[in-house]
Amino acid sequence: MSRPYLDSLIVMFSPKTLDRLSAEHIIWMTTVTPGGQPQASPVWYLWDGSVFWVYSLDPTRRLDNIAANPRVSLSLNSDDAGSNIVVVEGNAEVVTDAPQSYEVPGYLARYENRMSPWGGPQGFAAKYSAAIKITPTRVRE
Repeated sequence: MSRPYLDSLIVMFSPKTLDRLSAEHIIWMTTVTPGGQPQASPVWYLWDGSVFWVYSLDPTRRLDNIAANPRVSLSLNSDDAGSNIVVVEGNAEVVTDAPQSYEVPGYLARYENRMSPWGGPQGFAAKYSAAIKITPTRVRE
């Protein structure tokens, strides 16, 4: 039986999952309210090889949830048969001194052509100003 994660909490993604993380633009991030209710939201993300970066609206309940409980999950959509799942568990933190989204070359390359509804990269960054860093602790694939 293969182990998709190591006891040292260094997450190992399969090549298939790495391809999906590179190709797909939406991942579902689930946080938990202080009362225990899971809340899933579709978000843009960047996997940089060691952590996920998400830029969030600020303020938003998602940030309050992370402050109360930093454990989150990230999920890619399955195929039509419910297979081909990827669920990543991790610890999230809001990084106050992170660069703005348009200052991160990988993030800008992935999403710049989708930012026009916010007036381009600077407009998007003004609205989605909270940087969330998610360190994976486990993956199911």
